[in-house]
Amino acid sequence: MTRQEDRKKRICMIVPDPMVQGGIAAVTSGYYGSRLEEDYDVTYVQSYRDGSRKDKLLKALKAYVSFFRILCKRKPDLVHIHSSFGPSFFRKMPFILMSRAWKIPVVNHIHGSAFDELYTNASALKKRLVRDIYGKCDCIIALGENWKQTFSQIVPPERITVIPNYAPLHPEYLEESVMAVRRKKQQILFLGMLTEGKGLYEMPEVIRRVTSKLPGARFALCGIGGDEWLKNNLPPEILKENVLLPGWVRKEEKETFLRESAVFFLPSHMEAMPISVLEAMGCALPVVSTNAGGIPQVAADGDNSVLCEVGDTAAMADALCSYLEDDERRINAGRRSCEIVRQKFSLERHIESIEKVYERILGQNK
Repeated sequence: MTRQEDRKKRICMIVPDPMVQGGIAAVTSGYYGSRLEEDYDVTYVQSYRDGSRKDKLLKALKAYVSFFRILCKRKPDLVHIHSSFGPSFFRKMPFILMSRAWKIPVVNHIHGSAFDELYTNASALKKRLVRDIYGKCDCIIALGENWKQTFSQIVPPERITVIPNYAPLHPEYLEESVMAVRRKKQQILFLGMLTEGKGLYEMPEVIRRVTSKLPGARFALCGIGGDEWLKNNLPPEILKENVLLPGWVRKEEKETFLRESAVFFLPSHMEAMPISVLEAMGCALPVVSTNAGGIPQVAADGDNSVLCEVGDTAAMADALCSYLEDDERRINAGRRSCEIVRQKFSLERHIESIEKVYERILGQNK
């Protein structure tokens, strides 16, 4: 065996800064220190950070320079890019173009949900650009079968692989000590950006309906974006007694909210595959959400969740109250949430699927 064949295959992964707010960073952060690094020689290039436009531009420029140096000094065997739509599409173009110039295979792992903005409603020129850039990728990773069908408008289906997101599993949250806290607090948890697309404008009506029936219920709306709008559109007494707005939460603070909340709530209008729902399910929480995008592929309506039509505030409020009022139903739904994550959405299954893509692409490019 030659020295080239004996070494681990080099993977250069284009990722956001781990502290970035959003689902992509939550997914890619799990790769650090994982089995993926045991099986492959992984180098991470962080191409995005939160902050001003200047901060984001400087981060991207530094990433392009770092990537160029890697290509010149330690050429990867494969480049794995995590991308979305909107500005992310354009930020990732140079990585794809440079990789192709060096004849390195590219895996494009797409996490976005606003496909209409990227392609369906775009100009003919932009559509041609999207087809050209995606066409240069050896494999497109889609988060669900619905997204595979969508991307098939651009690239051949045989070049698209479905790999769902994953979540850590916490079956210990089914213990009675945790359930007692959840029962007492009656806390409803939201994690994510507080934006129109996430159901921001429906939240006040849902909150009013739930608290009018269950005055002790509390909404922990953990996120940023529309917190000031919420403050201006909720009665002061409800805002004071029934709503927490802690901002974006991470690590221990986030784990505390997941452990102490009784139900997870996501009134979203569009989703690819929401990591927040998976995280909540891994923490034995029932889910009240909508049937938008990839949510039904994660949460099972009538099993561990209630999925409502987008904008149906009455149905969402009724479902939240039903879980808070019925301990047995809530606990059984939480147990099913854990089981669904264990069977379908574990980190181990996710990495195994990623490595199968690597092996296939690397085998084709020998």
